[in-house]
Amino acid sequence: MKRRVPLIIVFCVSLFMVIQYFVPLDSLERVYRSFLDYTIIIGVFALLLGIWSLCRVNYDKIKRKSENWQYAIITLTGFFIMTIAGFLSGWGRTDNYLYQHLFSYVLVPIQATMFSLLAFFIASAAFRAFRARSLLATLLLISGLVIMIRFVPLGFLSEPISDLAGWILRVPNMAAKRAIIIGVGLGAVATAFKIMLGIERAYLGRD
Repeated sequence: MKRRVPLIIVFCVSLFMVIQYFVPLDSLERVYRSFLDYTIIIGVFALLLGIWSLCRVNYDKIKRKSENWQYAIITLTGFFIMTIAGFLSGWGRTDNYLYQHLFSYVLVPIQATMFSLLAFFIASAAFRAFRARSLLATLLLISGLVIMIRFVPLGFLSEPISDLAGWILRVPNMAAKRAIIIGVGLGAVATAFKIMLGIERAYLGRD
């Protein structure tokens, strides 16, 4: 019974979502908006669960003194400091000096540093991927070089290279992007039907 009831609820809600999309009725629209409100409420509880998980995992690391447990202390300290700073100006307001100062001069530089480090990993991956060992790898290498040097001033070559880069982005790149989007869409529809019909039951847990 504890499996059958959630499956019935999922099937009914999924069926309603499909019906309300194709049947334009005001009553269905009101129910749909109510469901969206419930989704926001569930998201809030999911956020609380994520906060609890963050604190629990990092506390366990500190308690067991696992590898790099010092970073867990920094994580929890930063989390509580930002949480306290966010409530200093009242509920829903983040215009106080401490919060803005921590956000602008601590969080933003950390994010910039992380993205700067990612550039080296991307360059390393590009070097391995662009080795011209086959026809497709050679085409990928040439296309990547054309896209990268299109902003470099090369005199009379700048305009034809820019036109070629624009053609690559508009035609082959757009064709591949649309194919990927179609594939992702079909996969999402298939997964939705599997969940709706009870074939995929991972959300029910192990019991």
